[in-house]
Amino acid sequence: MSKYKELKREAYEANMQLPELGLVLFTFGNVSAVDRNEAVFAIKPSGVPYPSLKPEDIVIVDFENNIIEGSMRPSSDTKTHAVLYKTWDKIGGIVHTHSTYATSWAQSQLDIPIFGTTHADHLTKDIPCAPVMSPEMIKGDYEHETGYQIINDFEKRGFSYEEVEMVLVSNHAPFTWGKNAEKAVYNSAVLEEVAKMAFLTRQINPEAPKLPDALIDKHYERKHGKNAYYGQC
Repeated sequence: MSKYKELKREAYEANMQLPELGLVLFTFGNVSAVDRNEAVFAIKPSGVPYPSLKPEDIVIVDFENNIIEGSMRPSSDTKTHAVLYKTWDKIGGIVHTHSTYATSWAQSQLDIPIFGTTHADHLTKDIPCAPVMSPEMIKGDYEHETGYQIINDFEKRGFSYEEVEMVLVSNHAPFTWGKNAEKAVYNSAVLEEVAKMAFLTRQINPEAPKLPDALIDKHYERKHGKNAYYGQC
């Protein structure tokens, strides 16, 4: 029996949520789950359709992109996941999709403005869109460099990856992460819904103002602050 059975199961179940939530079409996405003690992560194999995916198909890879267990090639985005896991050590799961609205914002090379309280329930900032990668980065180790494009953009903005658990990559698509794979999938679904709401807001009123700071703080703090009162304690 594989020592990574539970890690594979976590990654498999998280991957299977993507089509259920309408976040992927065909094979347009992947989820990984990390085991920090073993310094490995489990990720979807490349190009395998979701209806035929099985737990045993999940590939185990180390942070240097070496296959530790699995008979198939891991996702083509594996190097991006590895860079993020190595650099941001509190991430437990990562999701990459090409969901329609979030990807449309990425293709537009625009941050998603914080227009409403749904957005503020999850983070206090615009959802960042990392800039277009340079030709040198694209021609080089592309997937590896994608990870650094995300990290460098967060450093430039002064963003914390523990607070802002989602990003767009210009002309590409979104990545999200969280304390585990399940939370990363949750964040991916939230991102897509917020992206859709922001798009519709701009359609209804191209001059719509951003949410006032008082409302941003109230909605974020009531859910995440030290005196949070949302949900059941």
